[in-house]
Amino acid sequence: MSVVVVVGMQWGDEGKGKIIDSLAEDADVVARYQGGHNAGHTIFLDGKQFVLHLIPSGIFHKNKLCVIGNGVVLDPAALVAEMRAIEEAGVNLRDRLVISDRANIIMTYHGASDKSREKGSGFQKIGTTGRGIGPSYADKIARAGIRTCDLRDATFLKERLQANYREKKKVLKSLYDTDLPEFNHLFDELMSYRETIVKYIADTHVLMRDKIKQGKNVLCEGAQGTMLDVDHGTYPFVTSSNSTAGGACTGLGIPPTKVDRVLGVIKAYTTRVGEGPFPTELSDENGQRMGEVGHEFGATTGRPRRCGWFDLVVARYGINLNGIDALVLTKIDVLDGFKTVKVCTGYKHAGKIFSDMPADPVVLENCEPIYTEFDGWSESTIGIREYDQLPDNARRYVERLSALLETPFMMISTGPNREQTIQLSAAFKS
Repeated sequence: MSVVVVVGMQWGDEGKGKIIDSLAEDADVVARYQGGHNAGHTIFLDGKQFVLHLIPSGIFHKNKLCVIGNGVVLDPAALVAEMRAIEEAGVNLRDRLVISDRANIIMTYHGASDKSREKGSGFQKIGTTGRGIGPSYADKIARAGIRTCDLRDATFLKERLQANYREKKKVLKSLYDTDLPEFNHLFDELMSYRETIVKYIADTHVLMRDKIKQGKNVLCEGAQGTMLDVDHGTYPFVTSSNSTAGGACTGLGIPPTKVDRVLGVIKAYTTRVGEGPFPTELSDENGQRMGEVGHEFGATTGRPRRCGWFDLVVARYGINLNGIDALVLTKIDVLDGFKTVKVCTGYKHAGKIFSDMPADPVVLENCEPIYTEFDGWSESTIGIREYDQLPDNARRYVERLSALLETPFMMISTGPNREQTIQLSAAFKS
């Protein structure tokens, strides 16, 4: 039995979807613990691309139970659309998918608030997806959220929604001059998804407790990445939930003592979508090449990702914060053909060297990265499945990263497909 948590080590988009899909082969349960449909986990299967926003990435493996935890916020329309798309791909969700009855629901007014705030002149632009994630979490913390268990009682749901609607309508009109649809339209729309969703909701805390007691292998899947964690990321340019390993405990109801190991997924370079500091960002031909070769476009929004060299400050921060005991390196093939590969070992600002992640946004926005250079490799790494078949300089790069981070690599991804992977050790206890 093992409970394994998988987290992103950068600003998201590290390739967690493929890794979860690969590790799911040895799991019994795959559980998503935070975020909403702002996440996009891409999986390539039988030559087809699937982008999952809410349903765990293990859904394409037979006999794997997939759980959406209480820490996730759910847009009913997005959830039902994704469920239908997966069923059209030949996957039967009955007895395969369970949704927490404590998960909060994203309402129309959450999306309206998100978009209006981003467009408004009086607020700092964060670069959100505009899908209502932040406002939904805000209502959750303010104890004004609508939860999936509320769908069970239509009368109670209507009363609770009416109270929220009156407040949101006034606030949106006053702050943003935004009008909401009539209440009955909003309520009827929610009710149109109710029957589909209610069939899948359950007390997932009890479910997870029982599966762990039975000795099942549980794989906990996070969205976004460490540097987007609401508490520990580059605030305020972060997501609205805890995307670090601790979020698995609160977002699934798993006691910390039951977590056996934490795996970190990290790219061989660094990317970021949206606003916010990015010390190693490249605006030259190297950054452009990474973006083109790596197909660096957001799986959810389609926005181009900003690209830069590998950042050891970020990586060390993620290892210490999450308790990472093994790493997965992705997209090493994107660095094929670079004459020189650089790694940032620290930040310099106002005469001071930072080897640990500073909280001060002024430092992060204005620091100078300190680089160590490595010889690149001209040979292709695409599709390699054995470690000793990697080019010599690619192996040196991997080994040096591992030494600097004092953490071993468990897997190395050499392409987007499931089989394009070098497996160095197992995720679950035998």
